[in-house]
Amino acid sequence: MWPTNEATKRLQVQWPIIQAPMAGGATTPELVAAVSNAGGLGSLGAGYMSGEQIRSAVRAIRQLTDKPFAVNLFIPEEVSGDTRPGENVRRLMNEARRRLGIPEDPDVGRFAEPFEEQMAAVLEEEVPVFSFTFGLLEQRWMAELKRRGVTVIGTATTVREGVALEASGVDLVVAQGSEAGGHRGSFLPDSPDNLIGLMALVPQLADRLNIPVIAAGGIMDGRGIAAALALGAEAVQVGTAFLVCTESGAHPLHKQAILEAGDDQTALTIAFSGKPARGVCNRFMREIAPYRDEVPPYPVQNALTRDIRQAAAKQRERDYLSMWAGQGSGLSRQMDAGTLMRRLVEETEQAMARFAGRT
Repeated sequence: MWPTNEATKRLQVQWPIIQAPMAGGATTPELVAAVSNAGGLGSLGAGYMSGEQIRSAVRAIRQLTDKPFAVNLFIPEEVSGDTRPGENVRRLMNEARRRLGIPEDPDVGRFAEPFEEQMAAVLEEEVPVFSFTFGLLEQRWMAELKRRGVTVIGTATTVREGVALEASGVDLVVAQGSEAGGHRGSFLPDSPDNLIGLMALVPQLADRLNIPVIAAGGIMDGRGIAAALALGAEAVQVGTAFLVCTESGAHPLHKQAILEAGDDQTALTIAFSGKPARGVCNRFMREIAPYRDEVPPYPVQNALTRDIRQAAAKQRERDYLSMWAGQGSGLSRQMDAGTLMRRLVEETEQAMARFAGRT
């Protein structure tokens, strides 16, 4: 049995294992509940959900578990200036649309769901844990969450971001290493280019902060968990390993790509969303890469490619799917989430025993 620490106390969980809040449909109520029921913290990736969709998902989770869980949102980013893609990027996106048989240059409407409506749903549903990424939470929201007793988690990719998050009032900080799949949580101006690995980031954050650090990035099994705890983290956040679970809502081609990917088959790209994100390499990522300067920022590009991604999913066309995954993909194992949680706990205990010189 692992000793209770500050992270498990604040999150009210048995094991310091958090299922990463992956937006876009992967974190189904079934996946979230399965992780929480197994003693970890399941997380709903709600960044692309409307307020009403968040309410429905939270209620569905509560039908499946009475344990704590988290809801995650993206801090909104202001859109200003010219939102049109450069001519080369526009041409490549329209070539993709022609291959998929969908209209060119569609009208995307709004670029993102209203954050006010999303937060209203989070507060009304009284979720036990709220996490966020891409920035700092406005103090009015932080104050209201704290007033309601909600535990708050922010995401940092550098020590400076971690310090800023602690000063803003969060209860725990996720240390997102450059190995992590999906979007980089960077929010200070030069942070996206500072690709700090988890082994370097965690101990520096642990030494600098007075609140628990959660390690995220490339952790796939108990060896990774034990290593993160040895580095000073009090919990871990695991994403890619849960993406291939039975309860995951990830597209079958996405799951297959993760199971087949080696350590050198993921890359950072802005092709799909305009924000750096790590995923399994495909044609769209490679074609857009030379024209990085012509890609509109997030969330504009994310909205502009939505029709391409949706059509690719329906047509099972892997070259135009955003298949987010971390550098540990080669360690993926397909099973249900409850079984994976038990494996992670057992493997961590075995690794800790080896550290202690026990068999």
